[in-house]
Amino acid sequence: MIILQLQKMSYNLTLVLKSTLNTEDRKKISQKVKSNFDKAKITQSDWGQKALAYPIKREASGVFINMDIETEERLKSDFEKTLNSDSNILRHLLIRTN
Repeated sequence: MIILQLQKMSYNLTLVLKSTLNTEDRKKISQKVKSNFDKAKITQSDWGQKALAYPIKREASGVFINMDIETEERLKSDFEKTLNSDSNILRHLLIRTN
């Protein structure tokens, strides 16, 4: 008998959003990101608004959101493309952790 054991994948995602967004728009963006993971355990922490070291897309500050993601599925191949295509996300950092 062969037993397949699914390997858990852990990711850390940090998003820098435009500071001009209201709270509702920020929630929509985080829900859109979370919708890419069906059966994942996601822990989100809001780091608040911080000044940027240099302007990004003419923004001097950004709102930082950090997500710890534990899932048994792989990332979709176009996941980072969807993050890059959203104009409200200034930068993102996605790290696979063990």
